[in-house]
Amino acid sequence: MSVEVNALLRTVPGAQAPLLDNVSLHVPDGMFVALVGPSGAGKTTLLRAIAGLDPYRAGTVSLDGHVMTGVQARAGKIGFVFQNYALFPHMSVARNIAFGLDVLPAATRPPRAQVAARVAELLDLMQIPTLGQAYPSRLSGGQRQRVALARALATGPGVLLLDEPFGALDPIVRRSIRTWLRDLHDRLGLTTILVTHDQEEALEVADRIVVMQNGRIVQDASPQELDCNPATDFVMEFLGEAVSFPGHVQGGMMYAQDEAIQPFSVPAHLADGPATAMIRPYEIGLVPQATDSGPAPVRAVPRGVRGGYRHYAVQVGARSVPFFVAQERDGLALEGRALDISRARLFRDGRACL
Repeated sequence: MSVEVNALLRTVPGAQAPLLDNVSLHVPDGMFVALVGPSGAGKTTLLRAIAGLDPYRAGTVSLDGHVMTGVQARAGKIGFVFQNYALFPHMSVARNIAFGLDVLPAATRPPRAQVAARVAELLDLMQIPTLGQAYPSRLSGGQRQRVALARALATGPGVLLLDEPFGALDPIVRRSIRTWLRDLHDRLGLTTILVTHDQEEALEVADRIVVMQNGRIVQDASPQELDCNPATDFVMEFLGEAVSFPGHVQGGMMYAQDEAIQPFSVPAHLADGPATAMIRPYEIGLVPQATDSGPAPVRAVPRGVRGGYRHYAVQVGARSVPFFVAQERDGLALEGRALDISRARLFRDGRACL
């Protein structure tokens, strides 16, 4: 089931800016999309607007080309998993899962035997087949998350909306659950929209990542495209650790203000003027040899190992710059070298130059 959001505007009295400012988004059938951005960017607001839980002043939300006018129009088509799971504490796991079916109008409500069979099917699918008679208070965070997912899927929706569903889980459980969720998405052929603050999570599970800022979509692209071609310096910084080097472009060369940085060539069509080079620490290289007339040498202090890389703090002028080297390059000499940032992305006035 495809989701089409067109020019959505949501405002609240007293707010200085719209919560959603002319937001448009297309999610094709079967795609997994992650909404990311800082707190207050509008991610959950957009998710709730798609679900029909919050009103909007202008714009439309369509499912498979049909404009949705209220919550009832979306009933059975959208499953929603809240950040706190919102399980009913006085109901067993089985009754929680069956809730969406139990509240259907009598004319469309399945028979009890069919509801029970659907609950058993979902318990198996969630890999918690023995927990039907348990109560939420007796479950772990990962188990409650699976029950919330089962409840959202009980009516057979085509769209699954997830609002920070892993926020309360510890890192180890979180990693295993998100891999399982991606497999579930593929197996059921769902269209899934996930709100998350975890960039690594978004990069791992999503087909597309939608970056939001101040109620607007800043960039909507594949993880690979976002990494290679971030549209703004905000996107570059938000999706991973980045180091900035202000400087200027002149005659097809980028010159950083820091003397320890090797100048590098840029496309000839890039106009002369100020620019900022931004680069991931693991993309920084070393100039083989610093000469008297070349960049100033760097000094490096080991900071341990992180994610398969040796981590150094490299002194560049008056500041310390993170620098990652693959562990297998254990004998790499850093002292007296200069930094090569030729893999950097260039930005001017916050926008990508290239």
